[in-house]
Amino acid sequence: MPHVEDALPPTAAGFGGRDDELGALLAALAPGGAGRAAVPVAAVTGLGGVGKTALAVRAAHVARERGWFPGGALFVDCHGYDETPAGPEQLLEALLRALGVAAAHVPGTLDERAGLYRSVLAERARTSGRVLIVVDNASHPGQVRPLLPGHAAHRVLVTSRDTMPQLGAHLVRLDVLRPEAARDVLDRALRTAAPGDRRVVDDPGATWRLCELCGGLPLALQIAAALLISDPGKPVAELVSELADSATLLDHLDDGERGVRAAFDLSYRRLGPQPARLFLLLALAPGSETSDEAITVLSGADVLPRRELSVLIRAHLVAPGSVRGCWTLHDLVRAYALDQVSRQEELRQEGTRARARLLAHYQRRAEEADWYLQARAGRPPTAGFGGHQDALSWLDRERTGLVSAALWAADPAHARDGLRLALHLHGYLGWRRYFDDAVTVFRCAARTADALHDGFSAGTAWNCLGLALRNNRRIEEAVAAHTRACAIHRERGDRLEEGMSWDMLGLSLTEARAYEEAIAAHERARELVHACGERQAEASTWNNLGRTLFKLGRFDESVVALTRARDMFRSVGDRFRAATATNNLGRAFRETGRLDEALAAHTTARAVFEELGARERLATAWNDFGAALSALGRFDEAVDAHLLALREYQDLGDRHRQAVAGNDLGVTLRRAGRRDEARDAHLQALRLFRDLADAHGEGETLGHLAAVEPGGQLSAEAGGRLAAEPSGPLGEEGKR
Repeated sequence: MPHVEDALPPTAAGFGGRDDELGALLAALAPGGAGRAAVPVAAVTGLGGVGKTALAVRAAHVARERGWFPGGALFVDCHGYDETPAGPEQLLEALLRALGVAAAHVPGTLDERAGLYRSVLAERARTSGRVLIVVDNASHPGQVRPLLPGHAAHRVLVTSRDTMPQLGAHLVRLDVLRPEAARDVLDRALRTAAPGDRRVVDDPGATWRLCELCGGLPLALQIAAALLISDPGKPVAELVSELADSATLLDHLDDGERGVRAAFDLSYRRLGPQPARLFLLLALAPGSETSDEAITVLSGADVLPRRELSVLIRAHLVAPGSVRGCWTLHDLVRAYALDQVSRQEELRQEGTRARARLLAHYQRRAEEADWYLQARAGRPPTAGFGGHQDALSWLDRERTGLVSAALWAADPAHARDGLRLALHLHGYLGWRRYFDDAVTVFRCAARTADALHDGFSAGTAWNCLGLALRNNRRIEEAVAAHTRACAIHRERGDRLEEGMSWDMLGLSLTEARAYEEAIAAHERARELVHACGERQAEASTWNNLGRTLFKLGRFDESVVALTRARDMFRSVGDRFRAATATNNLGRAFRETGRLDEALAAHTTARAVFEELGARERLATAWNDFGAALSALGRFDEAVDAHLLALREYQDLGDRHRQAVAGNDLGVTLRRAGRRDEARDAHLQALRLFRDLADAHGEGETLGHLAAVEPGGQLSAEAGGRLAAEPSGPLGEEGKR
């Protein structure tokens, strides 16, 4: 009987980056591995081009080298995704021939061939030992079942783009390569061809971008490497430029023998009409992940099309997202599907209708959710959410889709609906402090509204953009945005909106330390909104005026303004803004010596912010509470409060407030006589202010450092040297 020890294909050149998956597969193939009954089967599943065959072949070679399969290894390609897949009769004939059965002795029927195959394998188990059967590229359980041996000693290793739970196999799901492993694949391929090739090593930035364009897909990486190998003088950056600028990236990823498009074609052709339609619609979804809810709306169905979605999941064209109920497409798979849509007018029209459906749905739901976030008085618009937290949870889950859909405003086909959605996201993006997203969304919204000559929306969008820019510490741009909004609403004759724009302009002028201009802006705002009888907006002007007066050191006037703001917010049932005014009032109380009232104000505000989940405001209230405790000489409690605020700011990524709280901590530590710890806190604040290019904050911090130094003096040069010294991370000072 011929031996089948050498029937495996060679290990793929450049194979790597799969240590964990290889280990899992070997554990399943090892004698006694996987804990399976009668006929142990292992299956490698994943997207086309992800390297399933390469992993299976490598695992088979390692298993043979370890002596686990002394009876040999068989390999058969099912061609499961070709136009004419191999039938089980053909596969059994190939395996029988490999096992030494002469062609004349191969039976004619499927059942007879399967019976002979099992008998031959049973005999081989007795005479030679265990055999490994690698069944590559299977597309259906019906191709595999007849190939399962009857003897429990043998193992079967299947590769497929489809998950086939009917086989009861030990599954190894193969994902794309991590960035480091993808880079190594490129470098190994180039150095295999030319050991001195340093293109990957010499240009790491372009290499990372190339790996990103390839989406970590081994097939795409191998093709990219082949393109570089075929042109030894081509820098990696040049290939990146070609791929990035190519209108059809998939067509570019083709080396004449292999192509990413061809790999995806094989999977796409096997889909039925309805799964294929859902696949294309999913590619049109906004964001990196798509929820069950969004899929349902895109498809135009009343309920989630689970059967069609399951087909796509089993085919590995769609993968689970970061949370349950969300799904994602590989970037190259999405590009493939979008290309399919672009080629047919009927598909393009259906895609436009699907996006319009989703935009309308998102707009309605975002408006409902915003009602809860803004804590408006009266009845909610619908019964769509159970309350504030339910609305916030929905916004969190749909965030990437909402943000991306809002940017569809740049498309004339979706301009008005995209603009409306963007404006409904203002409260949420501010609440969660997604200010980078907010700048992108509202810049697009402002341009769209200007192009549509929609004055109301344009003024609103410019104000939203200004608030986002201010929170990103881009103060001059924020002042310009609010000034634009004031002009738009004044031109429209809308006194209420103009007044609110002046109020927001005052906030940015305060941050620019143009305090007198800020006071004038808030007073102008108050006149306008008071004339309109809008008490909530008027309360806001009093609150913001009080903040500016506080900055100017006019503390008694600040107390009056902030008390007025707090009471007006309470009268309209706005708990969140009432708590904000109360916390601001606590600061003014502290500076006027009313320390017990300050503590009470900060405690009241903290309770509301904690209930509403307003983390940034809660951190601010803790920091202000610490400052009041420090003024009372309760230094240990004050340090704890400052540290709590610091940790929260660090977690939120708010470096400006982190620096402010660091200085407040330093002041408390200095008062407590803990000068070394105070110095460290101020140094960390100094570094942050310098990173933020905040000259005013840097100057204030140098003043605090001077107060810590012996003699109370610190030169700018000394401050520069101190800031370069290492110290513990901000938030660690003051540990007792």
